[in-house]
Amino acid sequence: MADLSTPPIAMDPRLQATPGIGQAPRNAAGIAKVAEDFEAFFAGLVFEQMSSDIEPDPVVGGGEGEDMFKGLLNQEYGKAIARTHSLGIADVVQKQLLQIQEVA
Repeated sequence: MADLSTPPIAMDPRLQATPGIGQAPRNAAGIAKVAEDFEAFFAGLVFEQMSSDIEPDPVVGGGEGEDMFKGLLNQEYGKAIARTHSLGIADVVQKQLLQIQEVA
């Protein structure tokens, strides 16, 4: 059974606790970046799902290289969407993280 007395370590180093303090950094720029990264990740997953059923071109498409670069292209699409805040996810996540830090 998991020990619930200690908080889990975040994967992102910007969210890890500061040594000796035990709290995540409380700066708005860091939170904005994390929120934008989350929106980019989410949008990348959406593009990955949307393009998963598209068959490669039978003449010049296919192969391992296309599969690898297709994933990278979907990630870049996600980053482009996140930079423009088109989905609005980053704004909501940022607002929620700032509210959580005010309570803590």
